[in-house]
Amino acid sequence: MASLRNSNPRLKNYFKENYIPQVCEALLCGILVTCPEDPLRYLEGMIMVIIKSGLQNLLWDMCIAPSMKSNIRRLSETYLEQLFELDDQLMVSEMGSEVELLSTPGALSELNKQGTCRTHLCSLISQSSWGSWMTPELMIKACSFYTGHLVKTHFCTWRDIARTDENVVLAEKMNRAVTCYNFRLQKSVFHHWHSYMEDQKEKLKNMLLRIQQIIYCHKLTIILTKWRNTARHKSKKKEDELILKHELQLKKWKNRLILKRAAAEESNFPEQSSSEVSLVDETLKCDISLLPERAILQIFFYLSLKDVIICGQVSHAWMLMTQLNSLWNAIDFSTVKNVIPDKYIVSTLQRWRLNVLRLNFRGCLLRPKTFRSVSHCRNLQELNVSDCPTFTDESMRHISEGCPGVLYLNLSNTTITNRTMRLLPRHFHNLQNLSLAYCRRFTDKGLQYLNLGNGCHKLIYLDLSGCTQKCLLPPAMILRPPQPCGTISVQGFRYIANSCTGVMHLTINDMPTLTDNCVKALVEKCSRITSLVFTGAPHITDCTFKALSTCKLRKIRFEGNKRVTDASFKSVDKNYPNLSHIYMADCKGITDSSLRSLSPLKQLTVLNLANCVRIGDMGLKQFLDGPASIKIRELNLSNCVQLSDASVMKLSERCPNLNYLSLRNCEHLTAQGIGYIVNIFSLVSIDLSGTDISNEGLNVLSRHKKLKELSVSECYRITDDGIQITDSAMEMLSAKCHYLHILDISGCVLLTDQILEDLQIGCKQLRILKMQYCTNISKITLAVKALQTKTGPKDTPGGGSLNLPELESGRRVGLRSDPLLPSSQKAAQRMSSKVQQQEYNSNDPPRWFGYDREGNRVTELDNITSSKGASELTVEKSTYSSEDQAA
Repeated sequence: MASLRNSNPRLKNYFKENYIPQVCEALLCGILVTCPEDPLRYLEGMIMVIIKSGLQNLLWDMCIAPSMKSNIRRLSETYLEQLFELDDQLMVSEMGSEVELLSTPGALSELNKQGTCRTHLCSLISQSSWGSWMTPELMIKACSFYTGHLVKTHFCTWRDIARTDENVVLAEKMNRAVTCYNFRLQKSVFHHWHSYMEDQKEKLKNMLLRIQQIIYCHKLTIILTKWRNTARHKSKKKEDELILKHELQLKKWKNRLILKRAAAEESNFPEQSSSEVSLVDETLKCDISLLPERAILQIFFYLSLKDVIICGQVSHAWMLMTQLNSLWNAIDFSTVKNVIPDKYIVSTLQRWRLNVLRLNFRGCLLRPKTFRSVSHCRNLQELNVSDCPTFTDESMRHISEGCPGVLYLNLSNTTITNRTMRLLPRHFHNLQNLSLAYCRRFTDKGLQYLNLGNGCHKLIYLDLSGCTQKCLLPPAMILRPPQPCGTISVQGFRYIANSCTGVMHLTINDMPTLTDNCVKALVEKCSRITSLVFTGAPHITDCTFKALSTCKLRKIRFEGNKRVTDASFKSVDKNYPNLSHIYMADCKGITDSSLRSLSPLKQLTVLNLANCVRIGDMGLKQFLDGPASIKIRELNLSNCVQLSDASVMKLSERCPNLNYLSLRNCEHLTAQGIGYIVNIFSLVSIDLSGTDISNEGLNVLSRHKKLKELSVSECYRITDDGIQITDSAMEMLSAKCHYLHILDISGCVLLTDQILEDLQIGCKQLRILKMQYCTNISKITLAVKALQTKTGPKDTPGGGSLNLPELESGRRVGLRSDPLLPSSQKAAQRMSSKVQQQEYNSNDPPRWFGYDREGNRVTELDNITSSKGASELTVEKSTYSSEDQAA
């Protein structure tokens, strides 16, 4: 084999870089130890193993089996180096090791003791075992290595000595650094302390200034309080003197009136003439012009326009009182539409044109010139021209040009067309409330005009109820009434969405052709809708609720819809978390599942599910178990016939804020359920009409002393003994429920006149009393007769509504305190003066009540006969009314 001693260095580097000697050593060791039968196959396999493991991980015993490694010693590396003629490097390394041994401190000290020099060392080396192959080059290298090692040893010794000095210096530097750091820290702390003290001084200065200001303000407050108390005392003293003066005048007037009435009775003069004379005599002495202006305004605000005009003709002082500017901010001409002529309306508007803010012409039949005078009221904010048949587009043009600041505009049931729709966005830039209910002459084109100019983007309330378009008839058919030919199309609702993007309250009633597509087109851009009212829209389905999920609804109202099902409320807590008012009356598709879905609504306060007959105890229980029951204030469950006492018990446990409850016609409610109602302490109004309530139930209910409104009419759950509510129960009720304002006992035929005395004694705050079909209660004969002589038999044909002014007038005419009258009639007379409205009818109960005037059950044959008679009577009445209208 050729020697590589004097070969190219690149070749030597190639052998070293590719680990040729190590590969050969591993293969040779494997062959020598293993002794395979086929060496070539063995070498091929081992080479593949070396390739997989990599040359960097190559070991000399990699090709030896693990079981044979324990008894094998590693071959010397020098043999292969000699084979490849690379032994010069090996010799250098061996010599270096020998020299390293010689360079140890023990060897050197031994050589120094023996006095051995370098020359002698070299001779020793030459005489050693490897003196035979030692060359001068190797000697030079060995001496250089020895010298370098000696220098390294001495340098390390010097370095250790130098490091000791450096540690001392470093300790001194650290001490100086700690001292400097402590000084800077003290300086920083002092700086912060100095800043803190300066801030405290500044705060103390501000505090002193603030205290001085507070003391000064307190002094001023004391001075002003004393001045105010003095002024109030003087003002109160003047008012007391004035009130005392008026009370004395009123007392004198009453005494004179009593004396004159007594004199008139003795002389058999009519009482009405004496009372009128006394009133005329005392009017001048009772002058309200001396009252403060605020009190005068409050008094005149309760009067109609006709009464204000009459008051202005009493005297000069009263005329001045009726000419206060604040009194003419709102003028209601609808109450005098058949009395005041157009000339007076024009003059009134011309005079108070700068003060008028609100005008009401509802149902007024006025000339176009009269409507034109409205344009002079530049500050007008609210205008109501609903039900005005003579209001036209030309009238609207004059008003829009003269009153650009209108905020509320009611055009319901007028004959406006697309011309008016074009004027709205051009002139009323701040319009917020618009009612177009039952305006049937504008088309989709008119709705497109709403987007002209700036549009009606500030509109908040929009009413499109009953907007079914009417076809324009040819001249030959002009005498026929216009017939409806359609309604607002889907494109029309898109026009509304483009022009009224800020609508929050939307009302669409009596539109039978309203569909889900119309609502979807509207909701696409009107995402701010919070209140929605759809009554009389039978084609609305669950898809509408899905489309409304983008709006933040707080109030929804659907009535008489059979296509809305439980699917509408499936995700109501996620889509409408702020829903507070839900009116779903007469929706037959709603079941207990809907109530379960409504239970998570935390803001719900009003729930109306009247006539939802598929709702039962289980659904109401699931609803009340949720957080919605905490804030519920009003709950209407009328005609929910499946509810029983279990529902009422749950209501008393879970509804601490319930104020209004209606359980009308809930057949399964018993006296036990009435006992649970008493535990709802916040309840002020309860409707138990048509339930199985008896004397025992009323006695239990009378324990609830905070009731203000009670209805127990139409008690149709009749036993063989007849109606169960009698005077004893009403006596107990009136003795405990002193805060009753409204009481409805219609149809309780066993009640007598005794209840009037009981109510008068116990219920001092009673204002409305309904006694329809109470046949055993006297007809308040004198009051009815007096009213019939005053108003005629047409007004009160055997009953009706008797309010306070009529009864007072009747008492002035013929109801005087007569000791010969029966106690019941006296009670009726006193009761008529206490309540504001009293409804009474002595007719027999309707046959659908299921009992007669004696409280006996009515058979089916009697019902059929009575229904036929009632229908004939209805036909006769309707025929008479139509003939009367024709005349």
